[in-house]
Amino acid sequence: MKAILRLSVTVCAFLLTISTYAQLPSVKVENQKGEVISTSTLLRDGKPMIISFWSCSCKNCIMELDAINENLEDWLEEADFKVVAVSTDDARQLSRARAKAQGQGWDDFVQIYDKNQDLYRGMNVVTTPQAFVLDGKGKIVYSHTGYTPGSEIELFEAIKKINK
Repeated sequence: MKAILRLSVTVCAFLLTISTYAQLPSVKVENQKGEVISTSTLLRDGKPMIISFWSCSCKNCIMELDAINENLEDWLEEADFKVVAVSTDDARQLSRARAKAQGQGWDDFVQIYDKNQDLYRGMNVVTTPQAFVLDGKGKIVYSHTGYTPGSEIELFEAIKKINK
């Protein structure tokens, strides 16, 4: 039993290390205008970013993005970064996802639509909400799964560390 526990801890530590040093994969997604873009274009300006995966049916996803949106104006006074909201809704739900993002007032977010879930798989997302903080070169420096009120502050703290 102890050997299994040690193996589990080792595997978890290894996976955490891999995810911490992983890069943003280059895959094709749609932007808010419906244009197909490569995720590599997100790195052109060299700004760090919060990437948050969400879907229309995920209440915690909406809560997290709303919390980020509520704080964004103040946060941008302290740090230069962007927020990328990645809808994981499939092609059947795409128009609903676009309407949801617009209705929530997420106008200051970069909105992308991963209807084939290529980015979702490329970043090893298991469930939503899942959020990542990436440095300006696309290296993942922080991630968390799930949402509880206040966890958006952890994302901003990771952004501030990059901006130092």
